[in-house]
Amino acid sequence: MRPAWWMVGSAVLTWLAVAALPGVERDREVLFGMIGPLAAAVGTWVLVARTYPSRPEHLTSLMMVAFGAKLVFFGAYVTVMLKVLALEPVPFVVSFTIYFIALHVFEAVCLHRLFGRGATAPASQVVVRP
Repeated sequence: MRPAWWMVGSAVLTWLAVAALPGVERDREVLFGMIGPLAAAVGTWVLVARTYPSRPEHLTSLMMVAFGAKLVFFGAYVTVMLKVLALEPVPFVVSFTIYFIALHVFEAVCLHRLFGRGATAPASQVVVRP
């Protein structure tokens, strides 16, 4: 669960840093651009962290379901943010994109560490065929 706390802490700290910058008037858009990707990444990580230790064979199907749920969630989220809350599109989309990419890269690194603890195959086990 530690990666989830790192995601939340780093996202909130970066938003606070952006909001504290002089001349930044769109901190609301940056905040809402952060919340959606953060909720999705943390939610996925919590599911992975709970599933992998007890049932690692179910992880692929869980990730596929989570991917489909994220497609629906992000479509609805962006629509609500732009149409209902009427956020300024450019700062929201830039923030959303940056947080989306950064959080998913962090999640991928954490998954890599969880699955293999960062280990690579020894040279004696690598088979190269011409």
